[in-house]
Amino acid sequence: MSNKVKAFRLARAWSQEQLAEMAALSVRTVQRIESGDQPSLETLSALAAVFGVSVTELSGQAEAGEEALDQRITAAREKVDAESRFWRSLVTAVIVCVLLYFLNRSTAPDPLWSLWVAAIWGGLLLVRGLRLFVFAEPIARWRKQRLQRLLRK
Repeated sequence: MSNKVKAFRLARAWSQEQLAEMAALSVRTVQRIESGDQPSLETLSALAAVFGVSVTELSGQAEAGEEALDQRITAAREKVDAESRFWRSLVTAVIVCVLLYFLNRSTAPDPLWSLWVAAIWGGLLLVRGLRLFVFAEPIARWRKQRLQRLLRK
């Protein structure tokens, strides 16, 4: 694999410093990879993106019976992105609901309409969190099975 990284780099007439800068890696990391050290999946992914090739093509590892390495990396990134979006939504909801509560208490303390907003928003976030953290695997299995059934018809 070290030869592949070096070959891709030399084919583009890049120095190790240029490759390191484009891939957001240290020059020492590039040197280690080219001298035979095994890079992490994240490093491989960064290098593959810079070279415009798949991680599998860059690493030269085809895993029989498992998802391709690129698919696993893409799935992991999508999961992390979905979790990040959820946590941002949760923080936003808490901040907005607290502000609405104080606005409600200062303008019209008798009807607490802000609690209805908080309850509805909280319920929606609860459903989203359950789908993301609890039921993600069963939903994925169901989708896969359903797709297989539909394709057999």
